[in-house]
Amino acid sequence: MHVQFLPEHDADLFAAAPASAAVFLLRGEAGSEPYVGKSSNLRRRLQRLLAAPEALGRKLNLRDRVREVEWWAAGSDFEASLLLYKTLRREFPRNYGDRLRLRFAPLVKLILDNPYPRATVTTRISGRKSGAEYFGPFATRVAAKKFCNDSLDFFKMRRCVDDLNPDPAFPGCIYSEMKMCLAPCFKGCTDEQYAAEVGRVQEYFASGGQSLVREVERMRDDASASLDFEDAAALHTRLEKVKAATTQLPEIVRRLDELNGVMIQPSAQANSVTLFKIVACTICNGVQLDVASKAEAAHMQAKPQSIEARINEALAGVEAPKLSSALEWMEHVALLKRWYYRTIMVGELFLTDASGELPMRRVVRGVSRVFKGEKPAGDLSETAGEYWRIRAIEGGVKP
Repeated sequence: MHVQFLPEHDADLFAAAPASAAVFLLRGEAGSEPYVGKSSNLRRRLQRLLAAPEALGRKLNLRDRVREVEWWAAGSDFEASLLLYKTLRREFPRNYGDRLRLRFAPLVKLILDNPYPRATVTTRISGRKSGAEYFGPFATRVAAKKFCNDSLDFFKMRRCVDDLNPDPAFPGCIYSEMKMCLAPCFKGCTDEQYAAEVGRVQEYFASGGQSLVREVERMRDDASASLDFEDAAALHTRLEKVKAATTQLPEIVRRLDELNGVMIQPSAQANSVTLFKIVACTICNGVQLDVASKAEAAHMQAKPQSIEARINEALAGVEAPKLSSALEWMEHVALLKRWYYRTIMVGELFLTDASGELPMRRVVRGVSRVFKGEKPAGDLSETAGEYWRIRAIEGGVKP
């Protein structure tokens, strides 16, 4: 909505503004800096900023400076945050990041373009065309480091951060002494052996740990079949440690370019919910799904169509945004991470399974719950569990 602001007719503006959540923009004279903000009650916020000031009042008042007012209604805090991000990015391309105060999401980065790959924890994405793979988002850097370190204990990939120039005279480090690293630094292994170990780590991260679980289970079963019960017991203990490490993974943590799904949020429009398609951890523009209006009921009588088909049809028409840089990708990941790890989460997120399909029955139930304002019923964890179970059945992801 875009309207001209005339101080003598401020009552008309206040009456037109909704008393609900929205992102707004106030423009003054040409060349002046606009004022951008979001509010849970737009009418009240505009009255505070644009109404006649009180005598000796010290509150910010822009009544004499504003000439135009724009606003965009939002049905949820997530939608308002996304609208605010897009508005600030458009109006302040040089410093919108400082205004938005986004904290980038912690990620586990597998650096594959190094001659001797390694894993690290970062909040930066070097580029979508780089030779690295990113796994996340995690709630905190501490959580990402703990998962990364606990996971690398099961492999012999290097932990050092230096660029290696293998030299047989090099003494190595504590990890090579403890037989926890193949020690490429002093040619303790061939390049092929190290590449094979990196492939195991890559598959471990991509499968949420299920590749190693299957590997250890197979070794334990083989030891039991050979009546080598001591090795079987040791392998069973190792299996429990692997499972303990993998249980740290929140449902949303996946390889970023495989993090696809749909988020369901309340809508600013009556009788509707808003669907946000997630493609490679990139948030697409929201699309409205009419759930219970009279017009929709009449349409359904004339042309019956299941809710699953309508959801698929709505999502099929959504195009993934073309990101201009790795920074923009990081910002989308940060917005999704900030919503997901909130103490009180409004809306629901459903991720695709290993075959790339959405759990449509759960999505339909999620639409009903969000529309009615009910709390989630554990569908998200079920979706993630099903994702990893299918990966286990299909044999995981090839490195």
